[in-house]
Amino acid sequence: MKSNILVVDDEPVARQSLSEILRLEGYAVNSVPNGQAAVEYVRTHPVDLMVVDLRMPGMDGLEVIQVVNQVSPETEIILLTAFGTTESAIQALRLRVHDYLLKPAAPSQVVNSVKKGLARRGARLKARSGGANADVEDTPLEFSLKDGTSIDLSRRLIRKKDQLIHLTPAEGRLLRVLIENPGRVYTHRELVLLVQGYDTSQREAPEILRPLVSRLRHKLESFPALSKSIMSVRGTGYLYEAEK
Repeated sequence: MKSNILVVDDEPVARQSLSEILRLEGYAVNSVPNGQAAVEYVRTHPVDLMVVDLRMPGMDGLEVIQVVNQVSPETEIILLTAFGTTESAIQALRLRVHDYLLKPAAPSQVVNSVKKGLARRGARLKARSGGANADVEDTPLEFSLKDGTSIDLSRRLIRKKDQLIHLTPAEGRLLRVLIENPGRVYTHRELVLLVQGYDTSQREAPEILRPLVSRLRHKLESFPALSKSIMSVRGTGYLYEAEK
């Protein structure tokens, strides 16, 4: 069965473009031009995932998300915006938004985010129906590497034998974004938004991010398997390369 996706954007070109990209991937896609129409649609139709613009006249994206979380809590949400701010980024995270993408987002980036959102939804539904003992979001964020390194993202702890380090909240957010999305290249600007909570220019972002990455790498010197997995992409940003 095709997954049902709703695109919410007041810009006709953006709305049509996103819809076509997702239809080509085989999804059942509907679109609406404003927040009020989105809420009315979700009240009367099943929606597995919604891509919603942040800044729209009338009911904005965050207001839509608040209502949808009440009306259809199983719907995954991707917030898409050209206007990233500290307040909107933090509020989006509080509202259980699956992803927060900056316009213009590449088609591959949108498709990957949608696939992960739908996979997350499927895993959560399976857990709630008895396929697992706990909700996916309540599962400890723990990872183990082949060399024995243990990573606990929820407590921001990294351990290997008798070695133990604590990460700061910003360091923990940076590592979490990268490690939960192996192979995805994040631009400096995207990472500043997701980790620090505010938007900046592509020129300024590397200068803001570089000290944080440097401090994280310094802490990880005792954990080479993990440290080497955080890779710089020259002129672009960073990625986490998972063990093979």
